Amino acid sequence: MADVDRPLLLAGAVAGPLFVAGVLAQAYTRTGFDPARHPLSSLALGDLGWVQIADFVACGVLAVLGAAGLRRAHAPAPWFVGAGGAAWIVAGVFLPDPVNGFPAGAPDSATWHGAVHSVAPALAGIAGIIGYTIFARRFFIERERGWMAWTISAFVVVVGCTVVAAAAGDFRAALLGQAAGAAWTTSIYARLLANAPRLVPAAP
Repeated sequence: MADVDRPLLLAGAVAGPLFVAGVLAQAYTRTGFDPARHPLSSLALGDLGWVQIADFVACGVLAVLGAAGLRRAHAPAPWFVGAGGAAWIVAGVFLPDPVNGFPAGAPDSATWHGAVHSVAPALAGIAGIIGYTIFARRFFIERERGWMAWTISAFVVVVGCTVVAAAAGDFRAALLGQAAGAAWTTSIYARLLANAPRLVPAAP
């Protein structure tokens, strides 16, 4: 693995936690936003919406860079990880529609850019499912039972939280799923970073 891969892997490692931290910081401080009733994407609306837009785009770029690091490290599923990052960028560029009274006073609506925005999480979810499957298969083949179990567990939590959020209409479950996915992704990058060679200074 080339030394230049380390910055790319670091970018991927911080993308998920940074995204979750950004959402958490806003979800419990934005006036009128209820994390139980309002989709996380709604934070991109209103006067402070630019903060979440920046969160989407910046973390999406970091995730795409991380995917490039995975590819250079010959790790599994780089294209699907990159697709998830690209979906974050799309979510930042195309604003969601107001729903459940947020921002305050905004009526629920349906627009073309809201439709495009809503496709992004679906594509990210599909890419994520394929990515988890590929990694789990690789760990199974390499007899890495602990990592295989961790990958399957993270997958179950992410999918389960998504189902609960949709069924119960409580978007806090979706945030929990995001946190679980971020923890798994960061652990994968940390594993690769631990095995990445460091630049050794040349002898004088």
